[in-house]
Order: sequence, then C-alpha cells, then structure tokens
Amino acid sequence: MSAVQRERLRAGPLVACAIPWIVLLTLPLWPAPIAVPEYWITLLDYIGLYSIVAVGLVLLTGIGGMTSFGQAAFVGLGAYSTAVLTTQYGLSPWIGLVAGIVVTTLAAALIGAVTMRLSGHYLPLGTIAWGLSLFFLFGNLDWLGKYDGINGIPALGVLGWTLDSGRRMYVLIWIVVAVAMLSVRNLLDSRSGRAIRALRGGGAMAEAMGVDTARLKIAIFIHAAVLASLSGFLYAHLQRAVNPTPFGLNYGIQYLFMAVVGGVSHVGGAVLGAAVLTVLQDWLQSVLPRWLGSNGNYEIIVFGVLMIALLQFARDGLWPMVARFVERPRRARRFAAGAALPTRAKPADAEAVLVVDAIRKTFGGLVAVNDVSFRVAAGEIVGLIGPNGAGKSTTFNLVSGALAASGGAIHFRGERIDGRPARKIAARGIGRTFQHVKIMPRMSVLDNVALGAHRRAGAGIWRSMLRLDRHDEARLLAEAARQVERVGLGAHLDDEAGSLALGQQRVLEIARALCADPVLLLLDEPAAGLRFQEKQALARLLRKLSDDGMSILLVEHDMDFVMNLTDHLVVMEFGTRIAEGTPDEIRTNQTVLDAYLGGVE
Repeated sequence: MSAVQRERLRAGPLVACAIPWIVLLTLPLWPAPIAVPEYWITLLDYIGLYSIVAVGLVLLTGIGGMTSFGQAAFVGLGAYSTAVLTTQYGLSPWIGLVAGIVVTTLAAALIGAVTMRLSGHYLPLGTIAWGLSLFFLFGNLDWLGKYDGINGIPALGVLGWTLDSGRRMYVLIWIVVAVAMLSVRNLLDSRSGRAIRALRGGGAMAEAMGVDTARLKIAIFIHAAVLASLSGFLYAHLQRAVNPTPFGLNYGIQYLFMAVVGGVSHVGGAVLGAAVLTVLQDWLQSVLPRWLGSNGNYEIIVFGVLMIALLQFARDGLWPMVARFVERPRRARRFAAGAALPTRAKPADAEAVLVVDAIRKTFGGLVAVNDVSFRVAAGEIVGLIGPNGAGKSTTFNLVSGALAASGGAIHFRGERIDGRPARKIAARGIGRTFQHVKIMPRMSVLDNVALGAHRRAGAGIWRSMLRLDRHDEARLLAEAARQVERVGLGAHLDDEAGSLALGQQRVLEIARALCADPVLLLLDEPAAGLRFQEKQALARLLRKLSDDGMSILLVEHDMDFVMNLTDHLVVMEFGTRIAEGTPDEIRTNQTVLDAYLGGVE
C-alpha cells in the first residue's frame, strides 16, 4: 500500500471523503435542471449552510472544549458585510466575501481575547452577551436598515454562470461544506490538532508541553467564526436579502444544538446534526398543525421533548451510531526513516542544571513552602520526599512553572526561570509528569506521546489545514513512536490511551515528557500503580537516562524505589527542608526517622 493510500485511510469517515467527489460529479449538472423537487433543494441548501457553522462548533466546542452560543452573530457579520458593499457601494460580492472574512477575523480576535480567558459557566454566559450585543447592533443601525434589513442583494456569478436560485447555489454551498470539513479534519490530524484536543483538560498539561493555550484558543475561535461568516455570505446571496432575525440568540442555540445532536466531537456529526434538526423541524411544522391545529406553536414543545429523549439515549450524539457503518477501521501506522528532530546540547559533567534558592510559596496565611533550597546536577537523580502535606508537589509545581513563587529564586542552567509561564519553562528543556495522570484518553498512545514534542516542530495551523505539514508530522510521529518503544509500550502504539492500566498510563506520561528532549525530567510519583517488575523496568530506564546525562527530580512515596535509585535526597516536612544527603545518610538521620519513617529501618 502506498503512502498516499495510507494517508487516505487515516482521513476518517467516508462521508467526509465522499463529499468532494459528489460535488465534482455534480458539477456538469450545475447549470442544467436537476430532477429533484425544489423543496428538497431548499432543504439541502439550508442543511449545508447550517453544517458550515456546526463544523466550526465541533472544532471550538467539541474538540477545544469552549462552549459558544454566539456563532449566529458571526453569520450576521458575513451576511451584512457583503450586503452593504454590494447594495450601497456596488462592489463585487467577492470583495464582500473578503471584507466579511476580514471584519469577522478582527471582531473574533477582539472578542476572543476577552471571552476565551473565561472558564466554567462564565464562558457560555460571555458568548451570550456578545452575541446579543451584535444582534441588537444589527437591528439599531440606520445604515444596516435596522430591523427591516437590506434588500436587493445581487446574485453570485461564477465562471459566467449566475447563481440566482437555490438550485444553482446548492453545489457551491456543498463545496464550501466539503472544504470546511476537510480543513478541520486536516487541522485535527496534526501537531496543532493534538494541542487543541489537550485544551479540554483545562490546559495545565498542554502548557507543560510547551503549548501557548491562550493563543491557541483565540486561533480556533477565529477559525470557527470565519466558517460562520462564510455561511452568512452564502446565506445573503441565496436569500438576496438580510435582516437581524436569523442572527439572534435562538439561532446561536440552534447551531450548538446541531453540533451536539450530531456528535459534537466528530466532524461528520456536524452535517448529520444539521440534517436531522432541519428535517425534523420542517416535518413537525408541517404535520403538527394538521393534528393539533394552528393556534399554538406545538412543534417547539414536541421538538424539545424529542431532543431531550435523544440526548438521554445518545449522549455522544448520533454520529457514533453511524460511524461503525461509514468509517473504516484505523490501521496501524508505520513511519519511514527520515531526518531526526533536532536535539538539545547536553550539559557539562557536574553542571548545576537546577538551583532552587530559598524558594517560598504562601497561600494567604498558609506557608506551603518555606525557604527551601537544593540543587540538581547534570546526570543526577534527586528525590524529593516527605509525608503527605509536606509541600513536595507544591515545590515541584514551582519548579515547572505551574505555580508562581512568592519569594526566592529558581535557576535552570544559569537562567532565572521563576515567574515564567510553564510553556516557556518547558521550551527551555524541562519535561514533567503529573501526580494525577493527565492524558487524552480517547486519543492513541502515539498521539498522546507526540504532544510532548510540540515545541520541536514548527508547522502551524494554516500549514496543517492545507496538509503541507506532512514531512514535519512524519518526523514528529516517528520520534513519538521511538519513545513509546523506549518505555516498553510498543505493543500499545495505536491503542486508546484510556484503555491502558494506571501504571501504563504513568509510563506513557514519561514517554511524553521524553519526547520533548528534556535536560531535566520532573517525575511526580512515577512508580504509583506499578507492579514490582514494572518498577524495576522503570528504575532501569531512569538510571539509563541518568547515565546519558539527563537530570531527574522525582517525588515518590515508595521508599524502596527511591532509596535504590536516587543519588541524592531532599526531605521535607510542613513545607520546610529538614534533611538532605545521600540515601545512606537519610536512612540513619534521626530527624527523618522521627518525622517521616517513624524509626522503621
């Protein structure tokens, strides 16, 4: 099988792959009458328009984890931009398209810079606020026609054809749907896509891998907004008129509902959800008045009940039910030999890689870390031990940048790093694992590990969408595969990470940290959940890394594991360092025996 064929197998659902071919086969019929009733053409047009917006919501909400109720306002920006320029200034609709994209991008960048900083229930409330603001802006500006809107929008012209009806517009609409789906699928199957998936966990893990989460959130917010703007542009030239009604909050909720019903984590679910909701709403509006009379909006009540029932029995949406019939099984990936990723220069022997100088952390009146100092030399394994609540993990998070220090200083290879964000510390050569495992359970082991190499490749979002990142991506995945083999998980390369045992997930985190090519490795309870033989294998791996010049700082409660592995130990109690020395010295330290080991040999 050729490399191209393997890439096509990885492209995902056959539905997404088939749309471009359907469009191409339909092109010769574009200017000619097609033997389909006008009613179905109209439905297909609107399903396509809704699908474009829903695809953006899959990226933003389903994958990125940021709920937005305001996408209808971006549809309005695209529609009004072309409406104003074509009717009031006589410009080409294609200039209106460019203007709509520019206006939407600027608006999304400004709104996203504020809104994407919110979390929890504040984020959806924020999207409701700006969605309502833009809606009332459309309805109150004189030059936008207030609530009467703008009429007389010209038809689109393409290659000499005038798209002056829904029948002539539908092919263009579905070409845009196919391009939108393909762009999002390409993006998700890339370095940037793995980083986007990592946002759902809150971003702490992604930041530790070197991902600029704030910038990434704004980028995908803009991408989803531009897709909504494209839908608005097509809507304006399909309807030949615009007014604020289709750009209100109720439509914003409907777009989100389409993505959720179809399967908010699946690109194919966007089209499925748009189709199901559009057809269902139309059917209810046709049937219920004949059964119940036309004096009440019964279709809204019945529609709501049906949606609640659907979400109760298909909480992941409808796409997973369909996927088994339209998706091909994912095949194991193999990687051709290529140029290796660039590596860091190793520190000199006995170089002080990490120097912690009187570091301090307070939470209000609580002193969690009280002027703790220690150092880690090149190739040295240092253990940070102490009873629960001693401040070990807090110290660990101060070194990695997850927490900001209240006092003192931390130097890494001669550069002061305290106060820097976690992603910048990671970029300088510090990799880490977490006390509570942080992985993406529905992604493969390989893709989880590849996230660790995020800073070792440079392909951005645009190159990923256009699939121009394949060379860099192959090198990155090959490096990830090498690290998976290195830690002994080679047999699970293409398994979902969530299917692994807890001990294997901890080893996966180590492989992910190694994929960043760190100089200093921070391990938070790496042996927790491992069986005896797994611990022995882990100890051999860590000792080999140390022999190769890598420095390791670990927090661990398994004393046998720590005493037989480390070169140096730092003991903490109540946030204070109470002892420091070699394992043999710590074994006989009476202060440690009284405070931590309880006098047991």
